Amino acid sequence: MRIGFLINPIAGMGGKVGLKGTDNVVQKAIDMGAEPSSPGRALSALLSISPTIISELLVYGSNMGEEIALKAGFNPIVVGYPQNKKTSAIDTQNSIQSFVSQKVDLILFAGGDGTAVDISHTLDELQSNIPFLGIPSGVKVYSSVFANSPQDVGSILSSYSTTELREIMDLDEDAYRQGKLVPHLHSIRPVPLATELQSSKQLLGGTVEGAIEGLLSEFSPNVTYILGPGGTLHQLKKEIGFEGTLLGVDIWKTHSSEDQNRSNSPSLPIPLSGTVIVKDANESDILSSLTDTNVVIVSPIGGQGFILGRGNGQISPSVLEHCTIKLIGSRNKLDAIDVLRVDSGDQNIDSTIQGWHRVHIGRFETRLMKVV
Repeated sequence: MRIGFLINPIAGMGGKVGLKGTDNVVQKAIDMGAEPSSPGRALSALLSISPTIISELLVYGSNMGEEIALKAGFNPIVVGYPQNKKTSAIDTQNSIQSFVSQKVDLILFAGGDGTAVDISHTLDELQSNIPFLGIPSGVKVYSSVFANSPQDVGSILSSYSTTELREIMDLDEDAYRQGKLVPHLHSIRPVPLATELQSSKQLLGGTVEGAIEGLLSEFSPNVTYILGPGGTLHQLKKEIGFEGTLLGVDIWKTHSSEDQNRSNSPSLPIPLSGTVIVKDANESDILSSLTDTNVVIVSPIGGQGFILGRGNGQISPSVLEHCTIKLIGSRNKLDAIDVLRVDSGDQNIDSTIQGWHRVHIGRFETRLMKVV
């Protein structure tokens, strides 16, 4: 199989620093200490591929594929180089044009939804039906053209015999940063048919009032709660007594036992009070807020089942080392998901999370689901 391999080196850089994407804010992410994550994820994907599967690996030069291909032990064919040190969508478009002219069998790319959109638009303009497969490296990753994890790429390619049409979606990142979901379906492209592909994210979920009440009944004094993004957690934050960040991570710490009679949250359905530590926190904020007892609360993504690694990169492996995890979700959402998934970027951390977890779905009801 002749594969065209491409890396968007800036994809995902906005995740850990809480920017909810990289579009138009690359320099801001760098100034905040963000480092490239897509090259490492691309390397993991290449290392999962049996060398016998690839007859030729065509790459774009420098940090857009060549360097990682060499590091993975391949002898790549370089078809072009980025125009400048700071890569752009034009470089992505040029690389795809080169892959098409070289008649590759499949395009493998490391990036996020924006990269998938750039590739699909270029293929549409060239009237090419070359299939492609994404190595998930962005912040949100709404599209259904991505493997569930970089390590699944080898399995997908080894069993690849046919394709199916999949959705390429993206959000308006400026609106996303303001707490608004403005999705757009850009294209439908052929992707290798495999069980290891993630589903397209569903944007709507069912009611979770009872699940929130049940989860809040388990809150304890003197605990730091790291509350993830999404509508379910946004509603939970309102029940606690503050207007949280819809698409960001907020930190709330319960008071010690002796201070609980000073509650400033009369709407809270349990006799616990607390303080908002940080709203719309990035990784650094979370790490500096950790205490002796820390709990991450997240809700699975509808249609995909991811609990970590999609839209909540701030909750990084460094954070997860110091936290336990609680899950909440609606019955309707979970009915459409067979398993839950984790892709934190650290396989050791992922392995400690994998296994059976209780998900709060009602006031007294939980559902056991397996994290894979």
